[in-house]
Amino acid sequence: MSAVWPNGKPEVGAVAELSRQVGSGDIPLFTELSGDRNPLHYDEAAAESSWFGEIVVQGGVTSAILNAVVAEKLPGPGTVFLNVSWDFTAPVRPGDTITGRVEVTEVRDDKPITKLATRVTRDDGTTALEGTAVCWTADMPGRHGGGTG
Repeated sequence: MSAVWPNGKPEVGAVAELSRQVGSGDIPLFTELSGDRNPLHYDEAAAESSWFGEIVVQGGVTSAILNAVVAEKLPGPGTVFLNVSWDFTAPVRPGDTITGRVEVTEVRDDKPITKLATRVTRDDGTTALEGTAVCWTADMPGRHGGGTG
């Protein structure tokens, strides 16, 4: 099975992170992909009168950084989510810098499956998303690290 793990078999306790600034352009890009036209993402007046008090990005924009972490870093290229259980605990707004973090909590010996603790935090230290994910890492012959997942 060692050929499956592009960065070596993950160890329990291993951690990886990526950060990015969320831009105002992320909202229309995600809308194009998803069709999510919720007024909280576009309508200043509606967003200001809501609990959020201002425009917020779609949850898919917030969680997407975790896709990048698992595909680029840990477990690495060829990794896809099998199951996620995420709580969205605070909004993310255009201009926020978010950091996606994964920590390996279990690694199966019989299959290239890992269980991860997941978290997305804003640059002010607020947790925006937390939960768990189960991932499968597909064998990527000829690929050793890097890649785009």
